[in-house]
Amino acid sequence: MISGQRARRRIPQSFWVRAAYSLALIAAVEVIGTVAMHAIEGWSLLDSFYFTSFIATGQGPPGNLLPDSPLGKVFASLLAFVSVGTVITALLFLFGPFLGRVLKAGEEKLEEIGKEVERREKG
Repeated sequence: MISGQRARRRIPQSFWVRAAYSLALIAAVEVIGTVAMHAIEGWSLLDSFYFTSFIATGQGPPGNLLPDSPLGKVFASLLAFVSVGTVITALLFLFGPFLGRVLKAGEEKLEEIGKEVERREKG
């Protein structure tokens, strides 16, 4: 390593593949939710996208946009279940390998600490 410079790590191609799948999954939910709310409630596409984004991120519906029709309410409820799960799944799919490495490193560190404590207690 050259002094003062960090070695650049190459992002593995598998990350970009997972990122593409994750973004495609989230985009599909957003498009379906936006088009459906536009068709069911007659909202503008922007309002429908805004509503779907709030639902998908688990924030709940924005106060100024609430479905009026029974079908809109049922669809929004189903959208909440599907979209929140989709976003969480997509993020875990994307960052799962990284989180696995972090957990493994933490587990190894805890084992080291445990062995050190045992060693100190014995001697």
